[in-house]
Amino acid sequence: MKKFLLFFSYLFNPLLIPTYATLFYFFVTLNYFHKHEVYLAFIEVLILTLLLPISLFYLFRSLGIVRTKMLINKRERRLPLAFYAILLFTLIKHSLANLVIPELYYYFLGISISILTALTLVIFNRKISLHVMGVSSLTLFVISIAVYYHTNFLILIGLLILCCGLVASARLQDDEHSLSGIVSGALAGVIPQILLWFVWLIPVF
Repeated sequence: MKKFLLFFSYLFNPLLIPTYATLFYFFVTLNYFHKHEVYLAFIEVLILTLLLPISLFYLFRSLGIVRTKMLINKRERRLPLAFYAILLFTLIKHSLANLVIPELYYYFLGISISILTALTLVIFNRKISLHVMGVSSLTLFVISIAVYYHTNFLILIGLLILCCGLVASARLQDDEHSLSGIVSGALAGVIPQILLWFVWLIPVF
């Protein structure tokens, strides 16, 4: 059972969530864009939210700034989260802003708010689950796309909600987080996405 839960913990690594969201979005909206626009947006997301953060992580490890693979230490989380927030800001300001993709733009804006929330909390010595935060934000994104495009993704949404529970169980079983850290992570992932619905989703209806 532990290995089963650990699989979901790796599958929904926070660094993979933006890539999943982008792939899902273009799977739904592929006919609305030129191929070069899809490739450009995906490559930008892949570089700024996955490849560069991984490179920075190994740089921090080589410099001794980060010592644990899962960033267990609260102090170790500060610099990686700060750099990730900068990379997200770069993506929003200089990449997605130039392409007319409001759904992805506001999704990544929501993630930025979530990351800044996690960074603020860790500065005050409070650690939340980034895994749960990531998969929760992804679930809300799928719900928003289903509503926006009037598409039935009930099975996928149900599976993602189940995955939220499995990821939370995995983090608890590994003693990576307390229950309050899990709940705080879920709220940090969900609330920004819901608040931004009032900007781009709800006014459409």
